[in-house]
Amino acid sequence: MQWLKNILGLNHPDEKELAIVRAETEKYRVETEKLKNEISLLTSNINKLQLELDEKKNNLITVNEEQLLQEFGLYEPRYKFQTLESFNNRLKNIRKDQKDIIKDKDAVIENTTWTVNGSKREGRKMVSDVTKLLIRAFNSECESLVDKVKFNNIESAEQRMRKTFEIINRCGRVLSIHISDEYLNLKLDELHLSYEYAVRKQEEKDLLAEKREQIREEQIALREIAAMKQKIIKEETHFQQAIAEKKKQLYESNDRQIQLTLINKIKELEQKLAALEKDKQDVLNREQNTRAGYVYIISNIGAFGENVYKIGVTRRLDPTERVRELGDASVPFKFDIHAMIFSEDAPALENELHKTFEDYRLNKLNKRREFFRVPLSEIERVVKHYHAKEIEFQELAYADEFRQSLKMKTII
Repeated sequence: MQWLKNILGLNHPDEKELAIVRAETEKYRVETEKLKNEISLLTSNINKLQLELDEKKNNLITVNEEQLLQEFGLYEPRYKFQTLESFNNRLKNIRKDQKDIIKDKDAVIENTTWTVNGSKREGRKMVSDVTKLLIRAFNSECESLVDKVKFNNIESAEQRMRKTFEIINRCGRVLSIHISDEYLNLKLDELHLSYEYAVRKQEEKDLLAEKREQIREEQIALREIAAMKQKIIKEETHFQQAIAEKKKQLYESNDRQIQLTLINKIKELEQKLAALEKDKQDVLNREQNTRAGYVYIISNIGAFGENVYKIGVTRRLDPTERVRELGDASVPFKFDIHAMIFSEDAPALENELHKTFEDYRLNKLNKRREFFRVPLSEIERVVKHYHAKEIEFQELAYADEFRQSLKMKTII
């Protein structure tokens, strides 16, 4: 058998070579085991770091305003008060409840069994001092949050208040002292109520500004009507005097040609007087009918972009004056007029248009912002549905200043 192994070259390696192979194998085994231990340790560290990261994420409170603006959710009001007085009364009651709970020693849960140098009295004093310190620290943070609360940070403000509650209670843990959940809930109520109070206050401020603007518009319209009446009366008197003078001349003249000329002139003046009478009736109707006016459809693509239209109403005798006022320094470019619709009940027509295009309203919260993103053709269709008279719409927004500014920008 040995001779066969020699022929086939299947002899075992000598002991020296075998020892080298075994040594190399052991070396790789040790290194492999070492790597496995390192991988296990790294995996353990990664898991530990991930747990720490998750905990820190849970504790993280966003303070960056830009990020807050991107992340804030739709706030659901907790209170349904309609007046500032109701909000204010509720705030007073909440703050009174906070004072009462502190006075009754229910704001902080204390351990009264401590002694200092064997003295229970000193122990109670120590607990009392720490309690005051904790409640003052918590109140200070809460007051800061209440003062700065806005629509974009109400959620983070609540998180910070709860986190402060946890941190301060952790500080008092050694002495078994902690702020009560009841006191925390009163502070949270104050936070939300203060926010809703501020929102309501701004709403009433906006409403008051709108009413002042309506009154100003009404006063301007009344002044315009009064001025137009005076102008018509003056012109009416002028025409009546002129007619009387021409009739006198006609009576006194014997010249046939002059008489014909005077007769034609009298007819012309009487026609003007008749037209003036119509204008007079129109002005009187506008004075008596306080709902008569113009509904305007205007755009400002330089300020708001394409397919955004403002649908408003004015009682001005010259409604374009109102449009010129809207295009003042508060917007970079003038408005373009697409339609000016006279109606005996302009507010009703405006209201119907606003209701129809409610889903297209840009500002969903403030209904006094009358801008809608909707095709002009759709506005025209709805206007003609509610308004029987033929209305001419100007489809193109000229936007001269805006287009020229774009051209200048391209050239530069």
